[in-house]
Amino acid sequence: MARKPRWSFKEDRRLMELARASKSLEEVVRATGRSPERIKKMAMRLGLSIKSRGAGKK
Repeated sequence: MARKPRWSFKEDRRLMELARASKSLEEVVRATGRSPERIKKMAMRLGLSIKSRGAGKK
């Protein structure tokens, strides 16, 4: 997969909206087209919490 350029302010805002809506990591991947690793890294940088759909289940 080709690497996307740096995150724009608009993408930051979109990630914040998705996190506030309690979207799963998988849903955010589909919505943004970014890799799970990049999403987790940017969420951490922005102080957001995005859980994987399977998180917490045993």
